Amino acid sequence: MNLTKTTQSLEKNGYKVSVFQTLEEADRYLNQQIDSTTVGLGGSMTIEEMGSFQTLSTHNEVYWHWHPADGLTAEDTRKKAMDTAIYLSSVNAISEDGEMVNIDGAGNRLASTLYGHEKVYFIAGTNKIVENLHQAIDRARNVAAPLNGKRLDCKTPCAVKGNRCYDCNSEERICNAMVIHYKKMMSSEMEVILIEESAGY
Repeated sequence: MNLTKTTQSLEKNGYKVSVFQTLEEADRYLNQQIDSTTVGLGGSMTIEEMGSFQTLSTHNEVYWHWHPADGLTAEDTRKKAMDTAIYLSSVNAISEDGEMVNIDGAGNRLASTLYGHEKVYFIAGTNKIVENLHQAIDRARNVAAPLNGKRLDCKTPCAVKGNRCYDCNSEERICNAMVIHYKKMMSSEMEVILIEESAGY
């Protein structure tokens, strides 16, 4: 894993990149950058481990379907998160060439990283960095998706066996769509937060 090359590649691809040694440092930075605004969060163990929902909620209006507000369903919260100024998403894999890969079941996270927000933050531990795009897709499908399926107690082959994608037809399948970010989208400001720790799946 070459962090320097990855950072330079992401910058070349149009992203602002900030690197932090710990989850706590990254959370502190985001807490300073995001204030008195509306924030949406995509499903993410990295964001959960950082504690960003709790931190940002003290001075922002934050929507996360993992923690729906009183009177809102998870689906209501997903929709509200898509209509915010700021959006935070983790990344399933990043190549050293600066490509980012995400897989989704419902599609809310993928949609929000493509369009509709003033700024999108992509957050990833260095465990998500691989050498090339082929390995990034492989990691998203055969590492991240099975682990997330297991976390959600899905009865999919990847979650039950826990070793790889079986390209199943299960109704509980969580890898229904995949997005590859080759370059920064022209519609929003985008920043990649890299953390020199293992975080999320």
